[in-house]
Amino acid sequence: MRTCRASAAGKLTVVLATLLLTVTACGGGGPSPRAWAASVCEALTPWRAEISKLTSSTRQQMTAQTTPAQARENLVRLFDGARQASETARREVERAGVPETTGGDQISAGFRGSLSRMRDAYGRARDTIRGLDTSQPATFYDGVQTAVESLNKEYDASALDTSRLSSTELKAAFDEVPECR
Repeated sequence: MRTCRASAAGKLTVVLATLLLTVTACGGGGPSPRAWAASVCEALTPWRAEISKLTSSTRQQMTAQTTPAQARENLVRLFDGARQASETARREVERAGVPETTGGDQISAGFRGSLSRMRDAYGRARDTIRGLDTSQPATFYDGVQTAVESLNKEYDASALDTSRLSSTELKAAFDEVPECR
């Protein structure tokens, strides 16, 4: 009897595995390009707004009449906010899954990687600013300028560009879905 049950269980496992593979291969795996683009844009819209706000605040902070210690505290907080916003957007893109299109896994990984690099760039800028000595204002502000220039280079190198997607379906989706306008 045990042999029959083991054999029957083995056959059932093979049948279930075959059904699962068939369902996955037939398109049950990920969101459509339009659904994925909408999810990604919903994740990126608040992120872009936060980054824009933080960029404006950083510019104001660079020209404000504050002490170096106050400027350092404010800039550390601003860059940490940008780092957190980037991580939130990365997690939301990850939750969007992998779009059901050719190369969808690489495209999704590219978006997540870009946001990870941006998150890390903001974190490095925050850490650099945090480590600056505030006893010499000119030296402090030179250090801030260097940190911001480095951040800008890293940010530009990590930029998300939906016009370069290898999937024509996703390019069209990003152009068409209302969440991306």
